[in-house]
Amino acid sequence: LSSGAPLAYELRACFAALGSIALQQFIKPYIDRRRQLVVLQRLGFPGWPIFQQQPHIDLGSGTQQRLALIDGNLCAIGSGVVGHVCFLVTQLMLIKSATADPCCSYDTFMHADCSLRGKYMSNVSEQELAEFETEVTAWFEENTPGDPGFLLPETFMEVGTDEQFEFLRDWQRQVYEAGYVGMAWPKEYGGGGLPQVYQDIATRAMAQVRAPFLLNTIGLNWAGPLILNMGSEEEKQRYIRGILSAEEIWCQGFSEPDHGSDLGNAQCRAVKDGDEYVVNGSKIWTSLGSYAKYMILLARTSTEGDNKYAGLSFFLAPMDVSGIDPQPIKKLTGEYGFCQTYFDDARIPASTLLGGEGNGWQVAMLTLTFERGATGGQAGGLASMELNINDVVELSRRARRNGRPAVEDPFIRDELVQLMIESRGSQLMGTRSRIAALATPWPSATAMSGKLRGSELKRRMCKLALAMQGANGARFVSTDAIDGGMWQRSYLNAFSATIGGGTSQIQKNILGERVLGLPKS
Repeated sequence: LSSGAPLAYELRACFAALGSIALQQFIKPYIDRRRQLVVLQRLGFPGWPIFQQQPHIDLGSGTQQRLALIDGNLCAIGSGVVGHVCFLVTQLMLIKSATADPCCSYDTFMHADCSLRGKYMSNVSEQELAEFETEVTAWFEENTPGDPGFLLPETFMEVGTDEQFEFLRDWQRQVYEAGYVGMAWPKEYGGGGLPQVYQDIATRAMAQVRAPFLLNTIGLNWAGPLILNMGSEEEKQRYIRGILSAEEIWCQGFSEPDHGSDLGNAQCRAVKDGDEYVVNGSKIWTSLGSYAKYMILLARTSTEGDNKYAGLSFFLAPMDVSGIDPQPIKKLTGEYGFCQTYFDDARIPASTLLGGEGNGWQVAMLTLTFERGATGGQAGGLASMELNINDVVELSRRARRNGRPAVEDPFIRDELVQLMIESRGSQLMGTRSRIAALATPWPSATAMSGKLRGSELKRRMCKLALAMQGANGARFVSTDAIDGGMWQRSYLNAFSATIGGGTSQIQKNILGERVLGLPKS
């Protein structure tokens, strides 16, 4: 190494939750004779324009460590090799600043770092994967649709117009016909039959070009994996191909108006009558309910049993039968997407029962592990077009505080850095979970915390984006609103992810009880 040059190290492990001792085992310091610099090379990402105007940032009161741009690399400056500073800098340098990094978004953090492919590579060579990555990137660059001329929803939970629905359904159909969704699902059911790494690369390519999300989110990520996991051969043949092509849209019937997060107390009734079940009651927050052909339905088939869970059963219920009426709900943002679905003597075939009568709670809990990302097997693709941390950084350069760009405000800069660290840390959790030595002492913690980490991070990113706008952050529908009110809309919609699939409070309870082994009370 020549004098003054940064030390080149390629960091391929997940450092997001490691302490200083473990970090120093992986990172060798390069000490500049003049200023004692600890320099870590970024993983092929460009420099950090965000730090060019004010290059030094304190890492905390009482410390001498600072961050700086040195020869295009983000560095830590201190009186020695400080493991904690190495940790912070490692996270920061893995974040793109000039372009959007898909790995920082909620949708792709579970598909982290395809360079660490591990066991899921099967017998695929690096050259084959490199060739495939070139192919799939070129396809998405060429085929990703442009602005359709109307407002696109951020997630499937905001699809409220026919033109939005048809646009997104057509896009998923194109992706499926090109072979880039369901690549790891069995070929005999309509999938690609390939190792998971191919799908991860394809999903990464979608994120890089900011492609629209795939419409059939519940089918691709919850119902489909569930059917492949425990469905009959007939059910796999009947449902999987339609899920992948978006020909058959799925919705979820779990929550009820009167029971909040108490899913086990569901009261929607399904009474056996010959070869059918007669369903009465209602479900709420049914995303895509007015467009769906099928619903994964949790209903009470019995009021007897040792506990409230014993009488629940799980159905792959058709939505196109008499007596099912999904009513759209207008949200605070003015958008639709959710429904309250009413069942009035709706008759569904008894053959749609999954897992046996009275076993619905166990099936529902398995479904939620897919929904929360705790269990793999999803079809792939993006579940949303959500904003990521780089969008917030870009906004900080345009938004004004006290007559100057918000990025020059020390408080804003500190908040940005913290969110950058957390974003990259969450993204690297996918890689960490595949490395046994880094997944102890609680191997399930990484997967089970994914939904909580991602949804809360998105909410706080949007909150900071509004704070940077000052009083202008109160404007939503005004023509003077920054970016047409996009940030206000994103902030309001962000709360849905902290509620659906189990609220953040429920997620914390689950982690405490099932990961840490804490008592229920």
